[in-house]
Amino acid sequence: MTGITVEKKQKPGWIHYVAKNYILYLFLLPAVILTIIFKYVPMYGAIIAFKDFSPRKGILGSDWVGFEHFQRFLSSPNFYDIFMNTLKLSAYGLILGFPVPIILALMFNLIKGQKLKKNIQLIVYAPNFISVVVITGMLFVFLSPTGVINTLVTLFTDKPISFMTDPAYFRTVYILSGIWQSAGWSSIIYVAALANVDPQLHEAARMDGASLLRRIWHIDLPALKPVMAVLFILAAGGIMSIGYEKAFLMQTPLNIPTSEIIATYVYKVGLQSGDYAYSTAIGLFNSVINVVLLVFVNSVVKKLNEGEGLY
Repeated sequence: MTGITVEKKQKPGWIHYVAKNYILYLFLLPAVILTIIFKYVPMYGAIIAFKDFSPRKGILGSDWVGFEHFQRFLSSPNFYDIFMNTLKLSAYGLILGFPVPIILALMFNLIKGQKLKKNIQLIVYAPNFISVVVITGMLFVFLSPTGVINTLVTLFTDKPISFMTDPAYFRTVYILSGIWQSAGWSSIIYVAALANVDPQLHEAARMDGASLLRRIWHIDLPALKPVMAVLFILAAGGIMSIGYEKAFLMQTPLNIPTSEIIATYVYKVGLQSGDYAYSTAIGLFNSVINVVLLVFVNSVVKKLNEGEGLY
């Protein structure tokens, strides 16, 4: 024994780490505050889904009714149609819309001229900045019986198609217009992921005689795979969260059988009829389904993606 004692060096704790990088956390602080105010504080109002809410008694003073509002919605004669309309609109939109930004990003990646590439990207991104109200107005103008589209249709069929009033066309118009509006903007993240691909990989593959499709399949798509997995999980987790604005604006008394979704029903029941507790219960039911879908899709993607998922 030499009598020399070796002191263990303690690792710095998280407080030391935060204090050392406090400037970075200050940048994060506004986002955290906004999230708490606009996302977590309103959760307090979800209590009225289990109460016979009366504005006179307030949220805490109203009587508890348990799951009565949920049972009312599930036993409603409109439940099946509203639920299936929401599910079909979301699922078709996800299936048809998810590959489009990836295809656009791959096409942008093939364009060599930077000026041409930027001009095309500007044209494709532009619809994202048009408001939903304007988009819906454009749809009514272009697809009206005397609009541009029906003028062309009439040349071949001798009669116009009632795109905005026939329930059979509502989902097609809603989904295709949504893809046109959002696909370009959604492709940005894929374009950024492709920018990290080493050009030497393409050069080596080209020298080995690999065709364009083979280079995309073996080089570009594997680079996009992690981004695709995360975005697909997020999209699937919000599959029942269709915003009510566009569906409500496109809705007419004639296309109600396919245009009435949970979001528009909640708006009508909650704000127009004043049944706040019932509409809150429907919204909460919708959110629970989204959480279940998020967990399920994440577990499936982790199994298919070598253990990599959202969490």
